[in-house]
Parts: sequence; C-alpha cells; structure tokens
Amino acid sequence: MGKRRLALCAGVLAVTAFGPAACAANAANGEDVSVAPAAPAPGGDIALRVTGCDAREAVARSTALVSDARLTPDDDGDGLAGDGRVRSTATDGTYTVAVACDGTEHRGTVQVVRKRTPAAGAEPSARPSPVAPVNAGAGGAARDLAGGPEQHGPGTAQTVVALALAGTAAFTVHRAARRQARRGRRTG
Repeated sequence: MGKRRLALCAGVLAVTAFGPAACAANAANGEDVSVAPAAPAPGGDIALRVTGCDAREAVARSTALVSDARLTPDDDGDGLAGDGRVRSTATDGTYTVAVACDGTEHRGTVQVVRKRTPAAGAEPSARPSPVAPVNAGAGGAARDLAGGPEQHGPGTAQTVVALALAGTAAFTVHRAARRQARRGRRTG
C-alpha cells in the first residue's frame, strides 16, 4: 500500500475511532472543526472535519497547512471532511483552522509538535540500525566477508576444481564429435 493511501486510511480510522470524542471535546470548547491527529508533526497528514455546515463543499484554511484543504460531505452526512498536510517547516505551536461555510466561519485548532531530539551528549537508548551487513542473498556471505581478510579471485582449490570441470567438458565434447564423425562415415 502506498504511503498516501496508508496515511489516508490511518486518518479515516482515527476520525472514525476518535471522531465522536473529538467532536464532543471541540463542541465543549466552542470549536466546530476537528483535526485528527490533534498534535501532528511537521510534514504529517491530518484528517479535518467540520460539523454544523450544510454546504456541499467547503475549504479549510490554516497557516499550518501546505495548501487549503477541500472538504466534502462525509459518509455519515453529519458534516464535511477532508485531508490536509502540515507544512514541513511549521514550528511548534497551536494554529487556527478556519472553514467558511454558509456565510459562517467555523474554527478549530491544530497543535503542531516537532519530534524531540535527545540532549547533546545523551546516549541513544537503542543502537542505530543497521549495525552489520544485511543478509541480502549470497547465503550471508556479506557478514563473513565484512570482517575477514580481503580476498582477490579464487583460491588454489577453486582453480583446480574449475580446471578439472573444464577439462572434463572439453573431453566429453571431443568424444561426442568423434562418435558423430564415425557414424557419418559408415552411413555415407
């Protein structure tokens, strides 16, 4: 599944799971616009929903968003819904999301939260990945070769085996050619 489809499905799932609770919380705050997730990171996808709007279409605007988000009727028929993306350059903070609908402006907020980085000099809790060569075919030979001495070309044993196989193949081809030549003389 592509990243966009996965993000869309996750957003729809979040709205479905947390939508009623978010709408109730927003209604208590006097907000008609809900955002899921409520605290996205910069560059993250969000699902927007507005209630109390009977229009067929609306646009959500915010300085936190890359562009205006188009909202269309949701599956429940209780409002309008759509998707947006937070600007990757957005700083931490609370941003207003405004939707103009039927001559009324509906408002909500989105809390942008940057990923926290450990303090300077702090040891990471887990080792960064990858820590060793990846077993990507060759029967794990990358792991053996990574720590061992560098080898150039085949060794003596491989050379002897290769010469024996080449000699056997040449002898077999020569014998087959001689047999065919003898059969040709007998028939002709």
